Amino acid sequence: MTQVKNGDTVGIHYTGTFLDGTTFDSSDGSDPLKIVVGSGQIISGLDMALPGMAVGDKKTVDIPSELAYGPIDLQMRKRVPRESIPAEVPLDIGTMLNVETPEGQAMQVMIVEVDEATVTIDANHPLAGKDLKFDIELMSIA
Repeated sequence: MTQVKNGDTVGIHYTGTFLDGTTFDSSDGSDPLKIVVGSGQIISGLDMALPGMAVGDKKTVDIPSELAYGPIDLQMRKRVPRESIPAEVPLDIGTMLNVETPEGQAMQVMIVEVDEATVTIDANHPLAGKDLKFDIELMSIA
């Protein structure tokens, strides 16, 4: 039976959960996710779990944050004056905003704290600092 190796294009079905069992992403109801193993298209902890699997194999993988979206980088949090955010933008914690860096690049940030004078925005990936669990099933090897 053919087993996955680095460089293979594979199709997987997956369900990603936090350690408390809450689902944050799933391929359920859609086509399998197609990726090239070892190419960096997915988080490294999931990528490393695929070699050696055969079509039809199922596996549960616990992935520490370091092999997922990395630790939270406090340098990626910035306090900005409240008046620098347009009045029509809701300042609810968890709101995602598209901003432009001083270099002109687009970046997505999340509002994580609001007080009278400032809004704290966070450019870390929303899953940074979180340990994750994935249930995966190998559907195809090309």
